[in-house]
Amino acid sequence: MLFNSFIFLIFLAIVLPLFYLLDKKEWKNLLLLAASYFFYSYWDWRFSLLLMTSTLVDFYVGKFIYETKDKKRKKHLLWVSLLVNLGILGFFKYFNFFVDSFQSVFSTELDFLHLSVILPVGISFYTFQTMSYTIDIYKGELKPTNSILDFALFVSFFPQLVAGPIERAKSLLPQLKKRLSPSRLQIKEGINLIIMGLFRKVIIGDTSGRFVDHIFNDLYNYNSIEIAFAVLIFGIQIYADFSGYSKIARGVAKLLGVELMVNFSQPYLSKNITEFWRRWHISLSSWLRDYLYIPLGGNRKGESRTYINLMITMLLGGLWHGASWNFVIWGALHGVYLALHKLFTVSRNKSISTKNSMSLSDIPKLIATFGLVSFTWLFFRSTSWESTLMIFSKITELQLSEYTFLFLQILIAYYSLSFLLDYFEYKYGQNFIFKIKNKAFSYGVLTMMFAITLLYMFQAEPLPFIYFQF
Repeated sequence: MLFNSFIFLIFLAIVLPLFYLLDKKEWKNLLLLAASYFFYSYWDWRFSLLLMTSTLVDFYVGKFIYETKDKKRKKHLLWVSLLVNLGILGFFKYFNFFVDSFQSVFSTELDFLHLSVILPVGISFYTFQTMSYTIDIYKGELKPTNSILDFALFVSFFPQLVAGPIERAKSLLPQLKKRLSPSRLQIKEGINLIIMGLFRKVIIGDTSGRFVDHIFNDLYNYNSIEIAFAVLIFGIQIYADFSGYSKIARGVAKLLGVELMVNFSQPYLSKNITEFWRRWHISLSSWLRDYLYIPLGGNRKGESRTYINLMITMLLGGLWHGASWNFVIWGALHGVYLALHKLFTVSRNKSISTKNSMSLSDIPKLIATFGLVSFTWLFFRSTSWESTLMIFSKITELQLSEYTFLFLQILIAYYSLSFLLDYFEYKYGQNFIFKIKNKAFSYGVLTMMFAITLLYMFQAEPLPFIYFQF
């Protein structure tokens, strides 16, 4: 069930009134749990069995870890959680990838090992979310919940189930333990976030995505300038697509009285690559920092080890996105960028700032950071290593196109609209629309954006969210 579909709007129109009519906390949570499993089973009911497995394993493992005093037994129990969750993730997402890689390296015929498995939607997201629960209990940073209902809802909460943000138990579980009741402010902000998210996804993400798909699906018939423009426009597509999802998720959660974390904070207005990763997919980058980079030693074991830890983290972060060497290279490039920036700042005793301030002198930094990130999107969007090589060979031909000016206009239009929305959020916050003194005008703008979005939804099939494949 896609957020940018009419079936989801109908789903919400049924769930929300029922939720508001119920009074008891347990009944509210039971309704949300049933709605979440229905939402997830809409793709394939078998997926819900995996979700249930992760839920039951980590609920009981978490309790046993907390109750036992034996450190060795605690570690063994943690390994049960990690092996079950990573085993499920590895089997469904990476089995064929490793078979292909082994076959390629050792020139061995292993096609008979290939499995026709469907990748469960959002498995990477909820696996990381439920694993963080048992890890935090093991580290002594969290007490387990005694309610299987609350925990099952924490794992399956439908607004953020399939594409995040990857919530921590210490943030989300305490909210689910209380009787959920949204305030007027939450409802107001929730509607705003849903409209803004749908507008980003449908009007910017889907329209630019159709343009990008048209070129990438027929690379042989396009030249260097056209492919280069497609890569640049993909940078806007994936941002509008994913940030749009995150806004809708936060908006729907607010309508239910739940506050989810901000997953994007205008990443294309970053002045360096470190700042970019503090603003892009914040829930994943913070998860990798807390549960991978720091346990590896972080920056506590010397300069050389720091850079090794950084590279390992980004390589695995790239692989988390997909079972392809393209994603590994994408992660490796970001690892190199981060290492070089860290080396540069340390050697010059510079501090890294992420304050929302900007001046004319920052423009070259913004352009340089955006250029580095855009280069990596080529590997992210390419469907195979063969197509990546073909793209490079095409781009190096440096051929102009009769449509160059048209492509430039399209590029400017998408970036201008996206930059305008980002700039206002950067300066005035995500609910900047309500800071307009003329309330009739602000509500009129929101209504117009929603109407334009609905009109486009009537005319075109919704495109799936890019991150659903992860």
